[in-house]
Amino acid sequence: MSLVSKPVFGLACLSLLYSAVFFSCASKPEATPEPAVVAPQEKPVLVEAATVEAPPEPVQVPAPQKRDTLAILAEITLFLAQGNFEAGIALFEEIESPDAESARIQLLKASVMNSAGMFDEARAITNAVITAEPENMDAFFVLAMIEKAEGKPREQHALLEKILHTDPIHINALIAMGDLYTSGRSFKNAALYYDRALTEEPENGNALIGRALVYRYKHDSANAELLLNKAVAAHPSWAQAYNERARLYRDENKLLPALADLDIAKELAPNDYWIATDRGSVLIALHRKPEALEEYERAITIDHNNFLAYVYSAGIKDEFGDYDGAEVAYEILTRLRPDYYFGFEGLGMHKMRKGQWAEARDAFLQAYQYAPEINYALLAALNWIRASGPSGPKAFLEDVLKTLPRESLIWYVVRMFHDLRGDSDVANRIAREKNEDTKAQLLYYLASYYDVSGKPATADIYFQRVRELNRPYMMEWRLNEWALEQRRIALSK
Repeated sequence: MSLVSKPVFGLACLSLLYSAVFFSCASKPEATPEPAVVAPQEKPVLVEAATVEAPPEPVQVPAPQKRDTLAILAEITLFLAQGNFEAGIALFEEIESPDAESARIQLLKASVMNSAGMFDEARAITNAVITAEPENMDAFFVLAMIEKAEGKPREQHALLEKILHTDPIHINALIAMGDLYTSGRSFKNAALYYDRALTEEPENGNALIGRALVYRYKHDSANAELLLNKAVAAHPSWAQAYNERARLYRDENKLLPALADLDIAKELAPNDYWIATDRGSVLIALHRKPEALEEYERAITIDHNNFLAYVYSAGIKDEFGDYDGAEVAYEILTRLRPDYYFGFEGLGMHKMRKGQWAEARDAFLQAYQYAPEINYALLAALNWIRASGPSGPKAFLEDVLKTLPRESLIWYVVRMFHDLRGDSDVANRIAREKNEDTKAQLLYYLASYYDVSGKPATADIYFQRVRELNRPYMMEWRLNEWALEQRRIALSK
């Protein structure tokens, strides 16, 4: 299941579009004017034996053709299917009066602006429609969608209740209420609203997908698949139907059917960020990581401000040894989502690899701020010492010590870096540690302590002991491998 919910310009908005097409297109293209009649030219007249040519016949320039609203809306639909909201919004300027001022066209424009993140503009247009038509429930629905986009579920819920009180079978409001209850994990209530919508419109795509999602959460994959099959059959050109069925297949480890659905979805919506990232995750599960990386890179070109694709792109590049590429991805991650502290972790590791100690220290300090894990504190202190000397992290480590159980093994390790002594006692305590994960981690910090204390030969011994414990899934093990490589110590197999 996706980590991030998908912002969709879906069938609810398209229903507004189709209503606008069939019920609001009052204007028609003007007729092309008849060409002007040109009088025939007189014969040339002889003037002193010279022939004077007749003037050229005027060029007839046809009057510009005016496109009707139906054609413009059809083009807007194409842009929206591609995720090109900017181009779609621009086309609204070509719609002429009286269509342009109609409530349906204005609400459609507001819906597109909302999907494009232009919340203030969308709200202004919608409020103007509500002022002019206070009983227009479609306007209140668009306003509810703006509240949803701005993260205001209470306001959204109140508006949806208002709509359904006036119009109990307002399909889009029923579906939106189902979505709201689904996001709150109130699946029983969500199912009731989706079922009410499906009673009125059995092939409504958003209702089918919403109800299928409730079945998925209830671990009823059979009924979920039935509804998603119905959505695909009813809307064969709608990429989201294939995308959602692919997610179900992926959850059930039916990877090849999932990929087949995502291939169709990609063809239908080549600029959909979430289809690209979902396809990447399926390709990873199929052990086709080079292709997965291509998908994540494609997702980044579609939306370079969404953090998710950078997470996977950085990880794959790291695994493939493209350290510079991974470092760039981690750096972007830290800007886009600083609370995603693994970005700072990856960035700090690569700064260490390059010997950029101050930058590494700052990255691990940021990681520690968001996730106060002791290894981030120790790595920050280690790089601090390398950047500015042994006294650099002293005050910081005093604060860290206050958070640890006194006399615990990790307390002694932190105190060693704070006091710059006690290494023999720490070595003995680590040797008695039964948990080999903990032992490998702390041996790395002991080795690093000897390294910054000017005892490289002792450091080499402990770096090699870490390697012998074979913990490749640990951050410290990887840092240890880089340390061995930089020290030109042969890696024992």
